[in-house]
Formats: sequence, C-alpha cells, structure tokens
Amino acid sequence: MSSSCRRPEHSAPPEVFYNEAEAKKYSQNSRMIEIQTQMSERAVELLNLPEGQPCFLLDVGCGSGLSGDYLSEEGHYWVGVDISTAMLDVALERDVEGDLLVGDMGQGLPFRPGAFDGCISISALQWLCNADKRTHSPPNRLYTFFSTLYSSLSRGSRAVFQLYPENSEQLELITSQAMRAGFSGGMVVDYPNSSKAKKFFLCLFAGVTGALPKGLGSETSDRTVQNQVQFSGQRPCFHRRTAIHDCNNIHGLGHD
Repeated sequence: MSSSCRRPEHSAPPEVFYNEAEAKKYSQNSRMIEIQTQMSERAVELLNLPEGQPCFLLDVGCGSGLSGDYLSEEGHYWVGVDISTAMLDVALERDVEGDLLVGDMGQGLPFRPGAFDGCISISALQWLCNADKRTHSPPNRLYTFFSTLYSSLSRGSRAVFQLYPENSEQLELITSQAMRAGFSGGMVVDYPNSSKAKKFFLCLFAGVTGALPKGLGSETSDRTVQNQVQFSGQRPCFHRRTAIHDCNNIHGLGHD
C-alpha cells in the first residue's frame, strides 16, 4: 500500500486538495483519464447490471465526470456527488450528461429510498477515514454514509468502490461500518500479487447476499495474497421509490 507521506488525503481536506489546478489534470492528463476510465469500467462490470437495460446510477466522488462519461457511453443515467466545487466546475465545462450535486458524503446522502439501481465510486472512499475537523469521527461518518447509501439503493442492487486503503486497519474500519449499515459483500482484489496492477474494490450488496466476484488475476495467484474478503450484514428493507429529495445544493441539475 502507498506510503502515507504521499497520500493526498493526508495533505489537505478533499475540498482543498482538489483545487482548480488539481481539477484541470482530470481533463488534460491523458494517462489519468485512461486510468480513471479503466477503473470505472471494472466497477461497472462488478455491478453486474442487467444487460442492455439503462439504469439510474449514483457516482460518489464523481469529480470531473470521467466515470460518468463511461456510464453515459454504456447507456446509463447518473447523478454525481462531490465535495469539490472545482472538480464539479470542470465537469460542467465538459458538459457531462449526468446531474451534479455538491455534498460531503460523510454527512449522508439526500436521496429517497430505492432511488438508484446501483452506485460506483472511484478513489474517494478512503477520504472518509480521516478526521479533517475536530467534530469528524471516521467511524460515524462512514456509518452515516453507508446507511444513507443503503437506503437510496433499490433492493438487490450493488455498490462498488475502488479505493486505495492505507492499511488493513483501514479496510477493517470501512467494511465493519458497511456491514453495520446492513450491506453484505466484501473486498475484491484484482491482481493481488502485483505491486503496480493491484486494485481494491469494495463490492456491496443491498438487501441480498450474493456470491462475491473473483478478482482479476486470481487464476494465477499463488494463494499468498487473499483476493476476496467476504462479510454479511442485516438491516430492514426500505420501500422502493424513484425520486430524489428536493435539495438546495444541487449543482448544475438539468443543464440548460
């Protein structure tokens, strides 16, 4: 896992770190765009959506909309949430097809129960493990996020998070709060024995218990590195609805 001194979440809060200069990289750096697109493609694959059927998806930590571009290319409709207004401004300049919402995922999601058919998130979840303010409690913020996400997903759907965990304790913190919120699922690790290609995906099931997908490269694994960690949780189901709560902080909703 990455050295802590190089981790962006240790340098500043996300709304500060992802300033205008950093945001521009996500529309100008071809390598960054390629990597983001590849991880988005893998996350959507792990969602296991119905083939040939447009879905309504949530992109948490949507940034400049690169993940959303892939969702649109696949024929899906989406809403993106991000705390960085600079990143969302880039998304607006790029004229992405999804609707954009300014929000801190650690304060919970403002959507109606059952609103979404699935959720993806690329390189965002690990930010909730840091306390950027005295009032921030990482376990509480993770639980608030996961419990409101659970509510906003239709039963039987999935949420997939690509993340960069700092250590095993952070993984345990994240998965324990997801389980507490009612999710089942676990961690899928692609290419577990490669220091460069290794990727972590938290694959969560809402209201059902499913078989955890296999990580890529697992067929060549020497079994020295586990590429699946599974858990289960229970929580009462919500009734499905398809509308979003009215919210004053919608950014660029229904672009004119």
